[in-house]
Amino acid sequence: MERPVSTARPSHQRAGLRDFRLLWWANAADGVGSQASGAVLPLLLLGLGNSPQVVGLIAGVSTALGLVLGPLVAVPVDRGARKRVMLGSAVVAALAMGCVALALATGRPPLGLVLAAVLVERFATACFEAAARGTVALVCPGPEQPRAVSRLAAADQGALITGPALGGVLYQAARAFPFLADALSYVVSAVCVGAMRTDLTATAPAERGESLLREGAAGLRLVRSSPLLRLVLVWSATVNLVVVALYYQAVFTLQRGGHGGAVLGAVLAASGAAGLAGALAAPRVAGRLGAARVVTGVTWLLVPLAAALATATGAWAYGLLFSLVCLLMPLASVLLQARALQVTALALQARTGAVLATATTGTAAVAPVLSGALADRVSTAAPAVACGVAMALLAVHTSRRPVRDVLAARATA
Repeated sequence: MERPVSTARPSHQRAGLRDFRLLWWANAADGVGSQASGAVLPLLLLGLGNSPQVVGLIAGVSTALGLVLGPLVAVPVDRGARKRVMLGSAVVAALAMGCVALALATGRPPLGLVLAAVLVERFATACFEAAARGTVALVCPGPEQPRAVSRLAAADQGALITGPALGGVLYQAARAFPFLADALSYVVSAVCVGAMRTDLTATAPAERGESLLREGAAGLRLVRSSPLLRLVLVWSATVNLVVVALYYQAVFTLQRGGHGGAVLGAVLAASGAAGLAGALAAPRVAGRLGAARVVTGVTWLLVPLAAALATATGAWAYGLLFSLVCLLMPLASVLLQARALQVTALALQARTGAVLATATTGTAAVAPVLSGALADRVSTAAPAVACGVAMALLAVHTSRRPVRDVLAARATA
């Protein structure tokens, strides 16, 4: 008599699936809380009597802090401290935002207290993000990683939609509520990370005798030596610059057209929903068309969309075009992120991810400056024209035979 074939998953796969769900909830809670508090932080600072210049300075310093800390924190993370860093970072961030909420509930907090809490929270968030980058590869087997990256990207897009709206509603009720919600979101993240059972320790030993700087540069050396990782860096950095620049052009164009914040909010909500749909559809589209066709096709499709935004003036037209940009971008970005995970050794996941994240975040920080300068000195259409040119150059690059061969090659973990 034949023994029936069992369809149950092995215990390690069930544990990995459970831990990925915990990771998803940790990231989703963190994203919603951070967006809720981040959306109203400028309003709080302005309401406390600070100038727009001070608000911009705080935003710039916190972004720069994350860029500097990410690659350095990645070294102990890759040495095996991933779970401890994630757990400790979530606790510290919760305490920082809790202090802001308490100070607002009891009176008018001084700028120094708010600034210190924001920088501490940014420091902790940078540490958490650096540690979380390699976690997907540890809890998910290679074939499941594209779907895992897609779900994490969808959570990020969902946070962009729900977080600011939640923050606005809570801020109307009481100034302290958005920061209390952010603190609670970090508590949720800490509980989820603490409940994970997978061994999150890197498999390779520490590089003895090497300086912290040289160990931190290991990810950069890997990116330089890998054609696929170089493509991921160039594509992600360029497209991130374009999307952020187009967003700020939307702000400039709609404001000069006499549209208020409600119209801009509707445009952002539509684009966020489109990005969510694109992230969820990315694995299926990549499975049907293949990596080379998806990346090259998406890049070429973004060229006319960016150019069309240069001539758009109405809110409906701008909302539709920008939503199409946000729909298409995740189709390729999710695929590239998953391939980057698959070609990077487990002991280099955090450091390599830090290099890629620094490039994309750096271009995102530069984009508003470039968009504003072009809009002021040339015209409001100039940022979209420049973005169209940048996307055309990137499309030509992705169409080259060596690049297509790299995308078509089978990924190995």
